[in-house]
Amino acid sequence: MIAVNPLDSASVLAAFGALGVLAVIFAESGLLIVGFFLPGDTLLFPAGVLCAGTAEQTARLSLWQVLVCAAVGAVAGGQVGYLIGRHGGRALLARTSRRRVKDAAVRAEGLLARYGYGKTLVIGRFVPVLRTVLHPVAGALGVPARPFTLWQTVGGVLWTQTLVLAGFTLGAAVPHVDDYLLPLIAVVVVLSALPLLMEARRARRARRRSAP
Repeated sequence: MIAVNPLDSASVLAAFGALGVLAVIFAESGLLIVGFFLPGDTLLFPAGVLCAGTAEQTARLSLWQVLVCAAVGAVAGGQVGYLIGRHGGRALLARTSRRRVKDAAVRAEGLLARYGYGKTLVIGRFVPVLRTVLHPVAGALGVPARPFTLWQTVGGVLWTQTLVLAGFTLGAAVPHVDDYLLPLIAVVVVLSALPLLMEARRARRARRRSAP
C-alpha cells in the first residue's frame, strides 16, 4: 500500500501522476477549507518538469495529460466553489475559526468590488490562498453565473498552463533538473508568496495613512 501525503507535491505526482494533479487542483480551487492547505503552484510547476524528456532521460509524465487534467481540475473546482458560495458560503465562512481564511475572504470581496469580475478572477488565480476563497466568495456575493464562468475559466486555464509549461521548459532545457525538485518547489513557494506580501504591505500603508 502506497502512503501518499496530499500536501507533498512529489508524493502526489509519484503516486497518481496527472490524475493527482486533477484531484489536488480541483480541491484547491473549490473546496475552501480543505483546499486551503493543498499545493497549487508547487504541484503544477514540478509536474511540468517531470513532463520534459531529454536525451539522457525519458519523461516521467505526459505533457498533454497534465495540461488537460490541470485545466479541468481548475475550472471544475472553480465552479464547485462558486456553487458552495451560492448555497451557504457566507455561513461557512462565518463558522470557520481560521483567521487566514477570513482575511482572504475579506480581501477577495474587496478586490471584486474594486476591480470587477474579470480582472479579479483572472489575476486572483495566481495568488495563493486568495484563489481558494475567491470562488466561494463570488458565489456568496451573487456574482452572475455567466461572467463568473467565463472569467474563472480564463483564469484557471492561464494559471495552470503557464505554470506547467514553465516547468516543462525548464526541464527540457536543464538535464536532470528533476533531481532538484525540492529546491525548485521552495523557490516557487517564495515567488508565490510575493503577491501576498505586497498586498499586506499595501494594506499596512493604507492603515497608517488612515490612522488619526
